[in-house]
Amino acid sequence: MSMSTVLSTLRRAGWQKLSASAIVPRHSTGSHLLRIPKFTEARNTVKHGEAVRSSTFAVGGHDWRMCCYPNGHWMSEEDHVALSWEHEWPPHIIQHVQFSILDQAMKPSYTRASKEDIHYARTWGAYADFISHEDLYKGKYLMHDCLTVLCDLTVVVTGTDDRVEVPWPPAPFNLQGQLTEAIWNKERPDVKVLVGGETLAAHRWVLEARSPVLKTDLSLAGATNGEDDNTVEVELRVDDMDADVFIALLQFIYTDSPPLLDAPTTAERLLVAADKYELQKLKLMCEEELCRHIGMSSVASCLALAERHRCPVLREACMRFLSSAGNLAETIMAMQMDGFGQLKKDCSSALLELVVKKMVKLEK
Repeated sequence: MSMSTVLSTLRRAGWQKLSASAIVPRHSTGSHLLRIPKFTEARNTVKHGEAVRSSTFAVGGHDWRMCCYPNGHWMSEEDHVALSWEHEWPPHIIQHVQFSILDQAMKPSYTRASKEDIHYARTWGAYADFISHEDLYKGKYLMHDCLTVLCDLTVVVTGTDDRVEVPWPPAPFNLQGQLTEAIWNKERPDVKVLVGGETLAAHRWVLEARSPVLKTDLSLAGATNGEDDNTVEVELRVDDMDADVFIALLQFIYTDSPPLLDAPTTAERLLVAADKYELQKLKLMCEEELCRHIGMSSVASCLALAERHRCPVLREACMRFLSSAGNLAETIMAMQMDGFGQLKKDCSSALLELVVKKMVKLEK
């Protein structure tokens, strides 16, 4: 059972102001490049068991370092170059680690990668025999005596998927039980809705009571068709919406219950419709559902959607996601790619706010 279903059930049972959280493991990935010019000189000056270390880089909300032991780490591997990673406490479960020596074209020419998930109860791990000195020089992996190594690291981070408290506004009247059945099945429809190539039946007084926008649209449609009398059937044309979205909208209007939001795209389209017809409760339901699916692949569209349709809950969730370590930088880089152009156009103020907060944090 999804979190949104649980929340909906509890709210119908009387808990109107309700928030929730879930402990959700997620994967965080980062890469770091380490270059050692004059590697032979480093090998001659750095003692066995000693390392040269990279600057810190963030993955999974913690700082990491790459370590290179030019003359090996263990006594039995002193004729090898050893590579390791280290970070501060607490330890993480590393899902995947890969070290690659890059050639002159910055492509991997020699790679060592973990074959399975690495479960460490400590803050350090290494390839003690990453590559032998003989293979390093014979394989021509040094470009002008410069060693360039790329580390790709994926860690499992367990965190709290916070939910912002969303108070639902009450329905304007009771739509439960026998009344709903009477309206939906027995009373004669007096509105024809033409949407997405389909014709749907509805009741004017219900639509008008639930949505001020639909009330205005029905009044205009009646006047246009010369049928302003409320006793005459009205034909309402909706040109900018799919039929399945309007059917879900009608389900909510008649039952005050959330429709099945089986995919983020469904919630996104229904949110747009809810905003158009000023159905605030349905809009909040869709925001909740979209908050559950925020990730690097969806945060751009979600933030743009939140900015266009004034969705404070969804916007806050997106900002919180982007504020976590590494995500903002990755998003700014991704903005150069296809699909993020709309984000720059719609969310310039949100991104500027995040950048300013990040700069203030660094200054502290």
